[in-house]
Amino acid sequence: MSALDDFRSLVASVTATLVNRPLDGALAQHLNSVHPAGSPAYEALAAACRQGVAEGWMCAQEHGGIRYGRVLEATEATHGFSVDVVDMLDVAGPHHTHPHGEIDLVMPLAAGDGMAAGGSACFDGQPAGWKVYGPGTSHRPTVTGGRALVLYLLPAGAIEFTRKVKS
Repeated sequence: MSALDDFRSLVASVTATLVNRPLDGALAQHLNSVHPAGSPAYEALAAACRQGVAEGWMCAQEHGGIRYGRVLEATEATHGFSVDVVDMLDVAGPHHTHPHGEIDLVMPLAAGDGMAAGGSACFDGQPAGWKVYGPGTSHRPTVTGGRALVLYLLPAGAIEFTRKVKS
C-alpha cells in the first residue's frame, strides 16, 4: 500500500462520520471533541500530511508564497469530499467561496525549516484543530503566528475563487 493509499484510508475514516451532517458550528464542535489536536486521528492525519509534503507528493504547486495542491478528488472512497492541503506561513490566500461548505484541519508547524509538529500558528483564528465553514460562506484564508498545514475537505470538491476582492 502506498503513502497516498494510506492517506486516503485515514481521510475516509473521518469523512465516513460526516455523511449527511450539516456543515456548521455544531460540526466544528463535534470534530474538536471527537478528534481534537493530540488525538490519534488528528496526529495520524497531521503526520501523513507532513510526510506527504516532505516527500513532495503533497503541496507540489506554489503561488504567492503558498504551497498547495489537490491530493484527492471527491469520490465514493472519500464519501464525496475532495482533499486539498496547503502550506502557509504568515500569509493570506486567495479569496474564495464554499458552495457546499468547507471543513478545515489546522496543523501548526514548529518554527524552522523542517516539518516538525508544534508551533502556535492559527488559520483564520483557529489554532490546532478543526474549523468549519457552512455552505455559501467565503473568506480569504489567512495563517498568522507562524507556519501551518491546512487540510481542506470540500463536499463534491466545490470551491469558487473570486477574481478580485477589495480588502
